[in-house]
Amino acid sequence: MKYAEQVTFGGSGLDRAAELRKTPKALAEIVARGKAQSLLLWRGKLLCNSPAHDRLVRLQSDHPVLSQSDVPPVFLGREDDGVLVFAHDISNWMPEGVDAAALNSFLDKTEQQHPDLPQDTGFVELRQNMVRLSARDAELAATAKAVLGWHKTHRFCARCGHESNVISAGWQRTCPSCGGHHFPRTDPVVIMLITSGGKTLLGRSPGWPTGMYSCLAGFIAPGESIEAAVRREVYEESGIIVGHVSYLSSPPWAFPASLMLGCHGEALNEEINTDPDEIEDAIWVSKSELMSAFAGENPVLLPARKGSIANFLLRNWLADTLD
Repeated sequence: MKYAEQVTFGGSGLDRAAELRKTPKALAEIVARGKAQSLLLWRGKLLCNSPAHDRLVRLQSDHPVLSQSDVPPVFLGREDDGVLVFAHDISNWMPEGVDAAALNSFLDKTEQQHPDLPQDTGFVELRQNMVRLSARDAELAATAKAVLGWHKTHRFCARCGHESNVISAGWQRTCPSCGGHHFPRTDPVVIMLITSGGKTLLGRSPGWPTGMYSCLAGFIAPGESIEAAVRREVYEESGIIVGHVSYLSSPPWAFPASLMLGCHGEALNEEINTDPDEIEDAIWVSKSELMSAFAGENPVLLPARKGSIANFLLRNWLADTLD
């Protein structure tokens, strides 16, 4: 696909500088020379400028708030000017007046401000602001959120249950008891633009905003190819049989730790038979109906959110730019 890497989180060419991960002394020397900055996260939210929310805030490596981090920082990569970028997590901090329900909602628009940081900064949900960030900030944000999220859920060794230690600048955990080595994992997920002539198949899950529909998606099972996963997931969720499958684009999706494999599939039938255990509803949508939804003129249909690969695939389908 010609525009594959223009998808959100599609990559900015960040130098991951993996050779520095196993050289803590070299990393420390660069930090000591003032050639390092850090992003800050709180419960998966990124510190951004406020109220625009179009830029990640980079703190100098000696900023006092970084000492509040409850886990070791993760080294994300090296900028073009040689500055190293790290990510710190201060999830143990608890601001006053937190709305717990909003934090766990599908559309979290709340913002938290830290008393030790400038008033024009705040922690915001990445999903709500991903289209505002530059490609570099989006790649850094996705990486930081995914790796720190992995550490939160993988503190203990999967082999013996002992608490493991963070090494390799945050890119590995090692068990001091059994010697097991553990690395951040990414779950492959297929997301499918299924078409039949001038129509595309869309579905919705329970709890989504009223009227919102998106492309069908699902995790790839062990021993399964991308093409097989597309056909299985679509049939399980909608009863639609898929023939030819082609790959389109693959952005990382750190919610919490997926790699979205965008594909195009050609439907061999049109009779929908949804599985209520899988999705709430599925419908065929014409190009004209979808165009009106994107224009905000469709009274019953809301398209997939901006910045999502579903939105990206659907827009390219409408523009005939899938090739």
